[in-house]
Amino acid sequence: MNINIFSNAVINLSKQIKMQYISFILVFGFISLGAMAQPPMASKQQIGMFKNSTLCVVLEDGSIAYNVFIKDAVEKYWKSTDFVFISQQEFEQRHFDSKYSFLVLMKGVFDKDPGGVSYNYLSLVLGDAATDLTNMPELCSLPVSYSDDNTMEYGYVIPAMVKFMQKHALNLEKKRFMISLRGLKYYNGSSDFKDKVLLLNINSLALNADSPEKIKTKYPYYFKLLNGDEIQKEIESDPANTVFNFHVGPVQEKGAGKCFEMIFDVHGNLHYYNSRDITNENTDGINLNDLKRL
Repeated sequence: MNINIFSNAVINLSKQIKMQYISFILVFGFISLGAMAQPPMASKQQIGMFKNSTLCVVLEDGSIAYNVFIKDAVEKYWKSTDFVFISQQEFEQRHFDSKYSFLVLMKGVFDKDPGGVSYNYLSLVLGDAATDLTNMPELCSLPVSYSDDNTMEYGYVIPAMVKFMQKHALNLEKKRFMISLRGLKYYNGSSDFKDKVLLLNINSLALNADSPEKIKTKYPYYFKLLNGDEIQKEIESDPANTVFNFHVGPVQEKGAGKCFEMIFDVHGNLHYYNSRDITNENTDGINLNDLKRL
């Protein structure tokens, strides 16, 4: 064989292998890099673009319960823009286009724990030309579950989250700087709880707050201890003076990771937000320190 022909063949083969490798990395990156960093907060200009966008609500492959929750909440409560429901495959095609915004379940997007614990976030982001999901401008992201938790116990909070995201987007227009400094803790301290009924999920209490007697040492106002189904029934009537907690943390057999505590009302107002590392001394669940801050 002519040595030049052989050499060219080797070079061409090398280029093909390199391109295939790069293609693999790009595809893998699209799937997993979103779990590595926090997207940038939308600029004021991008917030204005959101108001004129069409919201694409991304449905999950193989998750009927989530799809039912999100479709019902969006159809009833999304008022800010036009909206459509799309598949994950359509999301891959549309997410480059800035005329769209997206309500999408992102797996392990933020607060990646050193121990490898990750979470699912309900995220409101804008279409962007960047190939990396972490560069899609973000308006809001709320944790909904630990990534290995298949219980789907977040159904009762999805309507409040959908309402809140629209209010938050409006707040970003005027208060973007303060929100950028404090994140969702910007909303802490905005409410007086003394005239409200606080519904606490009995399955989401830390060890130091796992009884009415313990809770009353730091929280002197009226509260009820209920399970998720009971909270759902209580809030279905849209009670005006009721707030409820929603907790996200690792499954019971996990001793590490983060937990998140949120308190909403049925109108989509966020009254409290906190996240912290779980330790043997600072166990999973809403605790006395959280209750003391209310």
